[in-house]
Amino acid sequence: MRLGVLDVGSNTVHLLVVDAHPGARPLPAYSHKSDLRLVQLLDERDAIGPEGVERLVGTVRDALRIAEDKGVENLLPFATSAVRDARNADEVLARVRRETGVALQVLAGDEEARLTFLAARRWFGWSAGRLLVLDIGGGSLEIAFGIDEEPDAAASLPLGAGRLTAGRLPGDPPDPADVRALRKHARARIAQVVGEFSRFGRPDHVVATSKTFRQLARIAGAARSAEGLYVQRELKRKSLEDWVPRLAAMTARQRSELPGVSEGRAGQLLAGAVVAEGAMDLFGVQTLEICPWALREGVILRRLDSLAPARPRS
Repeated sequence: MRLGVLDVGSNTVHLLVVDAHPGARPLPAYSHKSDLRLVQLLDERDAIGPEGVERLVGTVRDALRIAEDKGVENLLPFATSAVRDARNADEVLARVRRETGVALQVLAGDEEARLTFLAARRWFGWSAGRLLVLDIGGGSLEIAFGIDEEPDAAASLPLGAGRLTAGRLPGDPPDPADVRALRKHARARIAQVVGEFSRFGRPDHVVATSKTFRQLARIAGAARSAEGLYVQRELKRKSLEDWVPRLAAMTARQRSELPGVSEGRAGQLLAGAVVAEGAMDLFGVQTLEICPWALREGVILRRLDSLAPARPRS
């Protein structure tokens, strides 16, 4: 069947169309992104303002039209932290459904971490052993750990690159005092959950998903995306530690000139780097590997698993 995943994230609304059936690898057929930046459209009450709601409705309507044009049989629409944490989430969801017919499923933070973990487990397989998975989105940081397809521990923290940039790094380049305060804040929040994960032992393999980690790995020397999905890409903590002060001294425009950094994400790259460095340090990670699959693939895989026929008992 042809499935469509509509991901209303904190930075972008992403429609991913795949051809898939149970037991097979989902094959991407089409991808469409809109830079909505919902996390930056929250007002002082942490509500999505009228402009943001209007833009969200229009973006979902456009994505629905594209999905129909591409022959999507089944659309899986969901929203993550920007909608999840908005004070007026119920009103926003009701309006989207009323005006577009799309019922967005709001994923809880731990469910987001679990679905991302599932995608990473399927990508790397059982031979990867105990996996620690890190994902920095626009609104939150997801962490998951385990040896099976369901993680033993999963957590979601409000440490997304877009959220932190909008709320804690107003300057361009940012004031060094603001960078230090962000570093302290991020590490304090991550440290609160480290014990929950460490009781399960050391991971055999540490992986990261999300555009933030991909861009950090690219500026640190990883292969370009044009070289394909199956090229191994790594990020070393030592390289990240060297890059954080350099990124802090740059303007957003200067960061956008770095290899692999898009203009739209350049402004929040520093906040993402600070969170990534803190997570790697506090979890004792020297090197992590970039996983091409993430939340959207996890949603697809969970859906395909639900369609697989039950095996007859012997």
